[in-house]
Amino acid sequence: MYVTALVVWKEVKIAARRFDCKHAEGDLKFLNEISVLSDFKHTNLVSIIGFSDEKDEKIIITTYDATGSLRQYINSPNLTWKQRLRICVDLAHALSYLHYDEGCDYGIIHCNITSDTILLDENWEAKLSGFEISIKQSVNYKDQVCPCEHTDTMGCVDPAIEKMGGVTHKSDIYSFGLVLFETLCGRKALIQNEADMSLAQLAKYHYEKGTLPDIIHPHLLNQILSLQSFLIYSHVAYSCLSDDRAHRPDMHHIVAKLEKALELQLRRENIVRPFFYFIIYFLAFIVLGW
Repeated sequence: MYVTALVVWKEVKIAARRFDCKHAEGDLKFLNEISVLSDFKHTNLVSIIGFSDEKDEKIIITTYDATGSLRQYINSPNLTWKQRLRICVDLAHALSYLHYDEGCDYGIIHCNITSDTILLDENWEAKLSGFEISIKQSVNYKDQVCPCEHTDTMGCVDPAIEKMGGVTHKSDIYSFGLVLFETLCGRKALIQNEADMSLAQLAKYHYEKGTLPDIIHPHLLNQILSLQSFLIYSHVAYSCLSDDRAHRPDMHHIVAKLEKALELQLRRENIVRPFFYFIIYFLAFIVLGW
């Protein structure tokens, strides 16, 4: 992928993605991404500007106001818990739109949700990308299993794919749940230093044992101010990783729950911050005799 600046009336940062079209699969990915990005417009999706399809050169041009992917910041102490919550809410809105857009007679199964395909702009707003293997599905058959040439991204792919012979929108829910745990724990999906145990296995184990705080990113522990918010968030993430697709929540439910988790965290921050400054002023008054 190439990133540059385009000047028309104002400077716009763009990304040019070149597809390998030596094989028919490259052509299909190219056409698939154009189709989805042309039909679906949302503040939390990357936006297509245009494309080039000449001879063997196939390139898609999108806006690029990203500072990087979520994966690049997943372990950063500079990415606060409040920012992480907002990123997850943004992603939930994007997926809810793809799965259930009321203005369209079909939905999109993304099939490639990872912390790599979630881009972050300078305000830490999330933009979902990576639609090259996504699948269009009639809203009347949204629970129907669709064959999918998935990417075999270790630790990110719905384990029910092999058993069921394909994907449904609940496969996206599984991948989303894994991103929620990556965001909470500051760990990538496959944990190389723990006997190659996947984060899904580790997170489910600690959730069931009631020891989830043991694997939370240490810089986040003192930032999670609302216990209720944390419990809502962790339960949503755990539910998304259910082995049984029928037990995974849908995106409408997830959006509502994550928005509540964010609201509770913000409410708690608004209480704690004034109290903190009150204590500082009080101590200054006592010590300095103000």
